[in-house]
Amino acid sequence: MSTVTTMAAMTITVSTIVMMVATLISKKTHEEREKSSPFECGFDPKNSARLPFSSRFFLIAVIFMIFDVEIALLLPMPITMTTSNMKSWMLISSMFLLILIIGLYHEWNQGSLEWSN
Repeated sequence: MSTVTTMAAMTITVSTIVMMVATLISKKTHEEREKSSPFECGFDPKNSARLPFSSRFFLIAVIFMIFDVEIALLLPMPITMTTSNMKSWMLISSMFLLILIIGLYHEWNQGSLEWSN
């Protein structure tokens, strides 16, 4: 048998043994069922999925995702400052930040950021 075949067989054997040991060690007991159940915005996941829920949860999640993506776009700005033209970098950065501030003002003005009415 060649060395490559032996190494492949040993790798598969060791991987199988490690997965079996991990499965035996990580067995969940009946008491841990409540801990391992998913928690979805305070709703019981075992009830009907057709229950109405507040659209505030959805709205806050969408706003969070928008600002999360915008922060990911803001992070590389200081790094690109050294490699680009300073006038164009300032113009682009200012416009991006202005759009963010206008969007934040609009959401604030519409009452989307207020949790309770």
